[in-house]
Amino acid sequence: MSIIIEAPETVESDSTEVACDGGGDLGHPRVYLNMGDRGEVECPYCDRKFVLIPGHAA
Repeated sequence: MSIIIEAPETVESDSTEVACDGGGDLGHPRVYLNMGDRGEVECPYCDRKFVLIPGHAA
C-alpha cells in the first residue's frame, strides 16, 4: 500500500523558471528552480509545488 502525500501548496506560474524562499519570516534560503519539460517542480526545502499555467510555453 502506498500513501500519496500532496504538496503543502501549489503555485501556478507563467514561466518555467521560479524562485522559492519558503515565504514568511521562517522561510528558507532562496532557491531557483527550473521546471524543464515536465511543467512542474517541487522545492527541495518546503515541498511547495510550482506548475506551469496551461497554454504557456515550456
